[in-house]
Amino acid sequence: MPGVCMCSRITASLIALILDKACREAGLPSPLVPLPGDPLERKRAYLALSRRSSSNSLIPEQRGGKTHSDSLAKLLQAHRVRADLDVHLVPVSIFVGRAPDKQSGWFAVLFSENWALVGRFRRLLSVLLNGRTTIVRFAPPISLRQTMAEGLPPERTLRKLQRVLRTHFRRIREAVIGPDLSTRRLLVDQVLAADSVREAIATQAKRDNSKPVDAWRKAHAYAWEIAADYSSPVVRSASFLLTHVWNRIYAGVLVHHLDKLKQAAPGHEVVYVPSHRSHMDYLLLSYLLYERGIVPPHIVAGINLNLPVVGTLLRKGGAFFIRRSIRGNALYSAVLSEYVAQLVAGGYSIEYFVEGGRSRTGRLLQPKGGMIAMTLRAYLRQPRKPVLFQPVYIGYEKLMEGNSYLDELTGRPKEKESIWGLLWSIPKVLKQNYGQVVVNFGEPIALNDVLAKHAPEWNGEPLPDDEKPTWLAPAVDTLATQIQTRINCAADVNPINLLALALLSTPKHAMGEADLIAQIELCKKLLAEMPYSDRVTVTPHTPARIITHAEEINVLTRVSHPLGDVLSVSGDTAVLLSYFRNNVLHLFTASSWVACCFQNNRRMSRAGLLRLGRTVYPFLQAELFLPWSEDRFAERIEQTIDMFVREGLLLNVTDDDGGILARNTGQTDEVFRLRAIGHSLQQAFERYYIAISVLVKNGPGVLGAGELESLCQQAAQRLSLLYAPAAPEFFDKTLFRSFIQKLRELRLVWPDENSKLMFDERLDAWAKDAKFILGRELRHTIERVSPEAAKPDVVSPPAE
Repeated sequence: MPGVCMCSRITASLIALILDKACREAGLPSPLVPLPGDPLERKRAYLALSRRSSSNSLIPEQRGGKTHSDSLAKLLQAHRVRADLDVHLVPVSIFVGRAPDKQSGWFAVLFSENWALVGRFRRLLSVLLNGRTTIVRFAPPISLRQTMAEGLPPERTLRKLQRVLRTHFRRIREAVIGPDLSTRRLLVDQVLAADSVREAIATQAKRDNSKPVDAWRKAHAYAWEIAADYSSPVVRSASFLLTHVWNRIYAGVLVHHLDKLKQAAPGHEVVYVPSHRSHMDYLLLSYLLYERGIVPPHIVAGINLNLPVVGTLLRKGGAFFIRRSIRGNALYSAVLSEYVAQLVAGGYSIEYFVEGGRSRTGRLLQPKGGMIAMTLRAYLRQPRKPVLFQPVYIGYEKLMEGNSYLDELTGRPKEKESIWGLLWSIPKVLKQNYGQVVVNFGEPIALNDVLAKHAPEWNGEPLPDDEKPTWLAPAVDTLATQIQTRINCAADVNPINLLALALLSTPKHAMGEADLIAQIELCKKLLAEMPYSDRVTVTPHTPARIITHAEEINVLTRVSHPLGDVLSVSGDTAVLLSYFRNNVLHLFTASSWVACCFQNNRRMSRAGLLRLGRTVYPFLQAELFLPWSEDRFAERIEQTIDMFVREGLLLNVTDDDGGILARNTGQTDEVFRLRAIGHSLQQAFERYYIAISVLVKNGPGVLGAGELESLCQQAAQRLSLLYAPAAPEFFDKTLFRSFIQKLRELRLVWPDENSKLMFDERLDAWAKDAKFILGRELRHTIERVSPEAAKPDVVSPPAE
């Protein structure tokens, strides 16, 4: 059995004691016990790559400098002498109270791990103050016998092994404590000294007909408004406070797939791109990363959060603030772009929300490419470290902004954030039970892979600031869509999501307990038998436990009845439940599609289901950020049909490939469950038919895209009033905009010379397919409420 020798970056007695404790806890050999034959001649199996030279050295160049240990060379020499020796070297990184080194000085050293080699007394104080936040990272072992087998000369073997170990320690150190931090003032000075900003300052002075110093002051004010002011003591203090807050308001915070990020992150510039559903997103992700040994990122925050006191604390936690709109302000844009470029070049991890704002409907919003474009241009200007985009899904069971979202969805204007509003809400928040939070890390996206596809001619050389390659915009669009798709591929299905899917499928948002249990069981079975991706997680609770949990957090109301209890949700709660249904709507796309086709059809051919599925899929893919090709979606439809047949929800009338399928007759349990599965997508198809109906009713060359959006929204609102109440997103303009954009991409509509939308008979054929999904009464209602564009007044000629 080969011997095991631990190797750390530096040597220190306290480090050895910490390592010994960590090895015992991990079931590894103690480093304080010598190797067989004691080749190190130190009575221990532990060496350090570097050590401090004697502090009494009279040579200034060597005092306090780093020198290489002789132990590694001695161990390699022992392998040359003894053919039976095979020691496995295990690199181990130890961080005591990790935090980026913001400034030299006593206070910073006392508080945190940093990039400098410190003396014994400072190391002792650091352990005393920060011992509880010690992190130990073991790396895969290196066989010294295999290293020797490469046949290099002794000096080259030693140099190569030292270089490999130094690179490993540096990468792990950057991943855990981050790069060396500059002061905020220094970073601002670097931004203002950049050529692009100086040119923007000169241009601004000419435009305003003012002195250059006035334009410089404006640029300085912008940079100071933007820049973060990271403080390790503040972050560490916040972690203690937030631990108590999470324990009070949440029933737990679960994290999945973070270990995969830890494997991929070393050597990369990581850009975190989470979903955005709550203000808690800012705090949760940074807190979880810090608590698990990863340096918190610099976070892009809206300027609306730069409140007195709160803004300062967020800034010291790594937030930098940007304005919602920068269009038309070239100087601000130049300063912001340069600040992001400095962060990327400096190796800082960054976090931003590609949706631009919090989702009020629970769906992922259409991404905005501004920050992605800045990140790409920053990397192309100085391609030092490869960039890794890390999608993150954050799922809640209950939102603390729920009531304000409800107000906004019913038409009230969004309230402006204020310090008094925040203080007023704190006691209410701390009294609530918000259930459990789940944070899932999706599959990372390597920027170089995207560039290889869109810019194969780029050779890795830096691009000048003023060069705008034609492939940049398509690369940004692809990356933005891929981020949203990967976020959805890491979704978590919690108890409230499953309840929302079931209860919102009924007219009065109520079910008997047995029916609700059966419906939840069916949803969980669909997820288990047809996995969406290997990063999707599903609650392990049984349907009965899910119902109990919902009652505990006041989401569900139980009404006792002699024939069996009825479980329901109130009107406002039902609107909020649509939010949680929309979180996971994409996971049930194929099953909802198949079920939808049997809402108004007793029988349908398998071939017809597949044909219609391929037709509608591009629109569903654009709206729900689905990951499949049309062929792969067709395969999932086939799998869904087979499962529905096994469950008795559908019947095989004929067994050939294009055979006839039928649903059960009457009002059986199977018909009820099939209808409930299909309901979640029903309103999407109603929206599509509204848009087609409005277009056809007005004719080609009449409506522009903006006019069509407005008329569709009006039709949807009227339909909701006349036919049946709908979820608030039913008349969301952005969803109509996405559908119209997809029509244009597929060339089903196109603009004429006056930007009016043209179409041909293919659109009529598409509209005729709606009869397979929507009932006759609903189709006629949509056609009646579809408005026509206002006709210009015709001026009659004057009478003779």
